[in-house]
Amino acid sequence: METVTTLEKEKAPDMLDIDLNALSRRFDAAKAKRQNWESIWREAYEYALPQRNSFSFNRSGGARHDSLYDATALDAAEQLAASLLGNLTPPWSQWFGLKPGPDLTAEEAERLAPVLEQAAKTVQSHFDRSNFTVEMHQCYLDLVVGGTASLAFEEADPGGFSAFKFSAVPLGDIVLEEGENGFLKGSFRTLKLTLAQLRSRYPLAELPGHIIERGDKDTQFRFEVLESVLPNELDTVDFKACLTEGSEPVVLKSGRFAESPLISFRWLKSPGEIYGRSPVMKALPDIKTANKVVELILKNASIAVTGIWQADDDGVLNPANIELKPGSIIPKAVGSKGLTPLEMPGRFDISQLVLEDLRGRIRHALLADRLGPVTGARMTATEVLERSAEMALLLGATYGRLQSELMTPLVQRAFNILRRRGEVPDINLDGRLVELDYRAPLARAQGQRNIQNTLFWVESVLAMGGEAVTALNLPATARFLGESLGVPSDLIRGDLPPVITEEEIEEVEIEDEKESEDVPEDGEDDVDEEEQAGVPDA
Repeated sequence: METVTTLEKEKAPDMLDIDLNALSRRFDAAKAKRQNWESIWREAYEYALPQRNSFSFNRSGGARHDSLYDATALDAAEQLAASLLGNLTPPWSQWFGLKPGPDLTAEEAERLAPVLEQAAKTVQSHFDRSNFTVEMHQCYLDLVVGGTASLAFEEADPGGFSAFKFSAVPLGDIVLEEGENGFLKGSFRTLKLTLAQLRSRYPLAELPGHIIERGDKDTQFRFEVLESVLPNELDTVDFKACLTEGSEPVVLKSGRFAESPLISFRWLKSPGEIYGRSPVMKALPDIKTANKVVELILKNASIAVTGIWQADDDGVLNPANIELKPGSIIPKAVGSKGLTPLEMPGRFDISQLVLEDLRGRIRHALLADRLGPVTGARMTATEVLERSAEMALLLGATYGRLQSELMTPLVQRAFNILRRRGEVPDINLDGRLVELDYRAPLARAQGQRNIQNTLFWVESVLAMGGEAVTALNLPATARFLGESLGVPSDLIRGDLPPVITEEEIEEVEIEDEKESEDVPEDGEDDVDEEEQAGVPDA
């Protein structure tokens, strides 16, 4: 498996079995299943995120707000995306950590904790130095509006500021397949690249002569490329990039990854469906109605300002020469009524009541009234806890899906890239020896109630005094509160020395050799388990 893990670089096309006809048929079948979603995606993006509507015919510049009259959905969608960014993957903040798993003993866990904490900080620093925050915000916008988002996670060239390189893939450029376990493992991505971009992205590819000739003639001409990431029987993924311009496809690059470089995730999923459903889709009837109401209000306001006029056709009054402005003189025939205003049949005030109700429902559906910024007085500590608990309740199911489809694959791929580079210990994040510890505000909010109950119990027991205090295990309580609050594991002191050094490892090995006759075999296994868990040799 180590040979598969290190195959991040491109391979020659003949090193993998490539059946372009089967790949094309598989892509067409997956794209046919996606066609039923395109109409609702087009409407959702048109009303809530027109600047990222990849299903529009005009995809490069131009006005995309001509049919919009109400911006409530646009504002609420951006607020929800910003709230997700700040509560799930906050920038310049440690939103995840690594901690010893349940299969380790207390001694092994305590000695391994500082190593894992330092590794987590290394991974987080690469996230902070990359373009992760910018591209992740775009993905959250796609998630809120389209219900499905995709993030391309590639390894940067050595020597760069960060080892990571991200790009948010528009929903119109991605075709997904769902695996047997319900995760989005297979994906097809279409790109349009110039000749210079083709040579930069696929430096080892042999381009046909007619492609080079056409690209040199028109440097801005974009060739269509299909990239596929599909799972195989080795529990890894195969990557293929094909140039589909012309009659015969050309393989540009092929390779194999230990984990998918394309991470796709959903807001909400209905049984039997591949793509997710978004809160904008749920509020789409109210969004369209509010947009129409504002359009009618503006038309009525225009009539109220300019008015509707009538005049007798007396041969003197010429409507084409009339200008309705202050101080103007309009001639009329003797005995005629001249220009008179037409009375409106009714008033349009009731529309304001309908509009306020629609806007309130839109904000409620997009959680703008729950997760928006606090504009009132400063909140107390109890109000902060209640707001955090409400947030965890509202996004509980969605957070669980995002944790399994986005955050876990994201951290695993980041750790594996740095492990291959030698920047973090050679440890497997298997959930048993080493597990992920999510420290984002939303993850911490789910444990706030347990913290509050524990503190109340401690205060009550201390108030009892006497023999009741003996029921308290204060060190264990302090460690529980530290873990619940997301305190780094190397700051939580236990009964053993917090750091294992190279000298201590050698001393343990010498003692095991001297006492091999008296010590059982499992004494040596403990040392081996520490080494397998990733304790560095130096």
